[in-house]
Amino acid sequence: MLKTSEQWIELIAHTELPAITSTAKMLDKFSNDDKSSLPKLSKAILHDQALSSCLLKVANSAQHLGVNKVTTVSRATVILGIQTVKNVCLTAKLVDSLLASKSLDFRVYQKLMQLMANSFFAGMLAKMMVPNYSEETQEEVYLAALLYGIGETAFWSGAGDIADQLAQAVDIESPGFKEYCEQKIGTSFNKLSRGLAKSWNLSDLLLKALDHPEDRTNEIKIIFFADKLSASIALPGESKESFNHLLEDIAKIMQISVEQLKVRIEHTREQATRLLNAYGADVLIDLINELPAGSAFGRSKYFAPISQISKEKSLLSAFMKLTNLMKSSHDFNEYLQFVLVDAVKIFQFDRCSFLMITDDKAQVKSRFVFNEKAENDPVKIMINIRQSDNVLARVLDTKIPVLINDYTHRQWRDLVTQELVLFINEGALTVIPVKIGNKPIGVICAQRFANVKEDDIKGRESKKADKKEISTDDFQQLSSLIEHLNMCLTMIMMR
Repeated sequence: MLKTSEQWIELIAHTELPAITSTAKMLDKFSNDDKSSLPKLSKAILHDQALSSCLLKVANSAQHLGVNKVTTVSRATVILGIQTVKNVCLTAKLVDSLLASKSLDFRVYQKLMQLMANSFFAGMLAKMMVPNYSEETQEEVYLAALLYGIGETAFWSGAGDIADQLAQAVDIESPGFKEYCEQKIGTSFNKLSRGLAKSWNLSDLLLKALDHPEDRTNEIKIIFFADKLSASIALPGESKESFNHLLEDIAKIMQISVEQLKVRIEHTREQATRLLNAYGADVLIDLINELPAGSAFGRSKYFAPISQISKEKSLLSAFMKLTNLMKSSHDFNEYLQFVLVDAVKIFQFDRCSFLMITDDKAQVKSRFVFNEKAENDPVKIMINIRQSDNVLARVLDTKIPVLINDYTHRQWRDLVTQELVLFINEGALTVIPVKIGNKPIGVICAQRFANVKEDDIKGRESKKADKKEISTDDFQQLSSLIEHLNMCLTMIMMR
């Protein structure tokens, strides 16, 4: 699990978030104070349809109601100015890359979305705190506050299994969780933020803000305060007094009253929600809260390990993975593999397989098989479905899942062929159809094998099998998960 800061930065910048790295390098070519850069930048943005669309939406947002509708990228760059345009492009690519993070554990997804919302709000708050500064400084402060926590956000986006393990080890909202994570991964999120800022050649203001911000100029203090305020609004801590003290510090720098500050914060929140819509990040809007009331404080949970994540939460996580995957992937194989792996982990099956109907519709054969460790199983499975009216053929024909805990029961006597006897291997089996629309494309088979023990009975060696049944609850929950898979496959096919 332990990596050096450099290894984490390399992984995030070039493997997990390469689009941000590429965009940052592209934007770095254009000088902030060179007007001749505007047409060149416009031309570069035109090559990226998503960036062009986002830029036009931002230019036409409520912040710029004083101008006629903007319909061209070149016009948008003139209205917004080169520094704002560069910030819009980097923000858009950041939001797009992080929202596209796939196969995340439900708890990790929640953490990532909240951090993204906090960062965006922090950028808006920082810009609000410097109304009398130059436009250049306002944009620089915005970007620095937006990216102040990029190390932590990027970690949750791209750390994979490590992030899943950390999220399941302790409560993600408890005090000390951040420090716990840093200890486990071998570096600090602050170091990751600094490394990414250098890798993307961002402004010195961000680097200075990440290095003892409270001992520096007001501009840098504001970046620190904006980040802290955004996080405190999202998750109020134990002390209302500490929060009020933060508001007083900010009001003092801005030379306004705390009441005036509260009004401006609410106005900024409204602006942030409108802009999130322009960036295509509506999912973050509900995560930007109003200023907390007194009753919101003092609810923090103590830091303690979680003994085991419940099956219900794991199942919810699996549903969320499939739903989130629809935002980023049309690869059927990806959906199927995620479900099989999650099914093994959640229900502790000994094997999960996807058996696909062959082109001649005479057989089903293994496309993906995972063992009890959720690793690829090299076993090859091929079962006839045309030669006899067996269980698999019946499931594909009726599109109704079945649960078989005892294949010798008279209910299954005529439907379990010799092929299936070998496949079941003295264990329990559930067969659930995988469909696109109403058309079956195969079945998912989840299995538990019998435990075979050797006993010496009256001097003779005998073998007996301990039954490992699949409960009705597990069968119904797995069927619901596969039905959700079917819905996702159908929807991406219709796009």
